[in-house]
Amino acid sequence: MNPDYVIAFLASTAGAATPLVLASSGELVAERSGVLNLGLEGIMLVGAVTGFMATVSTGSLPLGLLAALLAGMAMSLIFGFLVLTLQTNQVATGLALTLFGIGLSAFLGRDLVGQTVAPIAPLSFPVLSGIPFFGPLLFRFDPVVYLSLLLVVAAGWMLARTRIGLQIRAVGEAPHSAHAIGMPVIGLRYAAVLFGGAMAGVGGAYMSLALTPMWVEGMTAGRGWIALAQVVFATWKPRNVVLGAYLFGGVTVLQFHGQGMGLAVPSQFLSMLPYLATIVILVIICRDPKTILLNKPMSLGQNFKAD
Repeated sequence: MNPDYVIAFLASTAGAATPLVLASSGELVAERSGVLNLGLEGIMLVGAVTGFMATVSTGSLPLGLLAALLAGMAMSLIFGFLVLTLQTNQVATGLALTLFGIGLSAFLGRDLVGQTVAPIAPLSFPVLSGIPFFGPLLFRFDPVVYLSLLLVVAAGWMLARTRIGLQIRAVGEAPHSAHAIGMPVIGLRYAAVLFGGAMAGVGGAYMSLALTPMWVEGMTAGRGWIALAQVVFATWKPRNVVLGAYLFGGVTVLQFHGQGMGLAVPSQFLSMLPYLATIVILVIICRDPKTILLNKPMSLGQNFKAD
């Protein structure tokens, strides 16, 4: 196989996986605190349109990413207020947030359709980038790709090695016991939910500022739902998030390469491959319920109210 083709395929896979790495890692932290946020799709869309709008207005990609991060936090704050303060049902509230995000992003982006921005430029490593094969494969990505991988490492370290990580896991497993020994259960869950929303917002903005540097209504195309599924695929372990995201990214890129190569397969079938692969993987994992039960936070999706 042509090495240039392999490099192009793997590099494209990394780009396609990055929004999922960001959204999944943020949602994983939220779920480890016991909160299930089904509004990721809406948050990613709002992040995508907000980041694109800010970049078009200011001409600054960093400001666009920052705006998307803040927009994601604002959306997750709405969710947090409803489920943590008002004690609404987490599943119903998350679904409502997705519908709200879809409508809000379409409204905000109605005048942005067709506009483009310069994509996020890749980093340049003068010596390392020139290494045959490995140079373009490892050292020619934009900063967000590298930051997403560092984020997963940081999230894993935080959950496993720090006091705040232990507290987050404690309120996700037994919130009433955590409250009894003085842990601020609601405060920790708010922090985890805001972090998840921030990462989902940046993940959405990466799509509108890097993958396809333009705004298209509904451009996340279900990636928020895929990110939710990948948390289960990862069995709530940060290191597995990268594996799932890059697997989905590879299948996504494969469908485009298949269409470009003129395979005698209906384009609709190729387009559904990433989602079909996700379903198949989840079915395989869920055949062994012990795998899920041993890692799933015990209070996931359950509201907490101090007695």
